[in-house]
Amino acid sequence: MERAKKCELTSDQCVIRGEAFFVRGLIELPVLGHDEVFSWGVWVSLSERNFLRASEMWENPARESEPAYFGWLSTELFPYEPTTINLKTMVHTRAVGLRPTVELEPTDHPLAVEQRTGITMERVRQLAEAVLHAGA
Repeated sequence: MERAKKCELTSDQCVIRGEAFFVRGLIELPVLGHDEVFSWGVWVSLSERNFLRASEMWENPARESEPAYFGWLSTELFPYEPTTINLKTMVHTRAVGLRPTVELEPTDHPLAVEQRTGITMERVRQLAEAVLHAGA
């Protein structure tokens, strides 16, 4: 992709042939009984209009007061069935230097349920193990 014409990729944003627009964000799952969260780094597709607005505000401290942007989850998180591709999301910007948080539509998808209700430390271990052993 890096060699493709009209494609741009940074650690936080991606544009493919001027037709597809993505931002990187975090899906945070509360860990029950802890102040910490388990975070999935994901890509979310945005409309061109929302992507351009997010880009315009990227380094602006006022971005925290921006309304959330609608998007589609574009990352397959393989521990989850059914697929996580194209789940509806809202992307919430945070302070400059922090990745946006990604809020899933409140459906019965297991990932959306875990985001709403939280996960146990045992589930954190299961997810970490699944990720670490994915290539094995």
